[in-house]
Amino acid sequence: MKTYSFSSGRILPLIYPSCVWKINTQQPHVYLTFDDGPHPEITKWVRQQLANFGFQGTFFCIGDNVKKFPETFQATLDEGFAVGNHTFNHLNGFKSKTNRYLENVNQCSQWVDSDLFRPPYGKMLRPQMLQLLPQYKIVMWSVLSGDFDKALSINSAFEALKKNTFPGSIIVFHDSEKAWKNLQNLLPKYLQFLKDKGFSAINLS
Repeated sequence: MKTYSFSSGRILPLIYPSCVWKINTQQPHVYLTFDDGPHPEITKWVRQQLANFGFQGTFFCIGDNVKKFPETFQATLDEGFAVGNHTFNHLNGFKSKTNRYLENVNQCSQWVDSDLFRPPYGKMLRPQMLQLLPQYKIVMWSVLSGDFDKALSINSAFEALKKNTFPGSIIVFHDSEKAWKNLQNLLPKYLQFLKDKGFSAINLS
């Protein structure tokens, strides 16, 4: 059974109003984001899918994965995609002391030069958020793809994505082994939908 909602809804943005949940625009722009990479094969595949449609995207990277796969990370930058900090070890802020959490974010910053940050699982404590805000634009999401859920129905997820996509939407996918099977089935369908509806996907900045 799913323990998440495809849409961020109205309550979460009220709890964390200083975070970015969507981009205010009337233009047909959406913001595709990919968490938990880089991964040599999966991240490369994602970049190729985006390039096929002339789309951009933002990759929220785990510092330890950047350390393991620096060439994949550099290729992501070289191809014009944006990157963001996703902590060094994919820490859950609810389960981490603030000092340790902030140290882990700083450790990631040594590998990922960006003022964008997304908390893993979307979970962080208020003291953590308040200390990060002077340095980072904290980016959450409008829509979760659900690609991390092994029991995901691709058809249901696709319909939910279509229903919740609007100008300025920030959509989350994952370039990770856990999401790989669902990502392969869901991402190309969704990219084709965006193109057919006249959307363009651009980088967060």
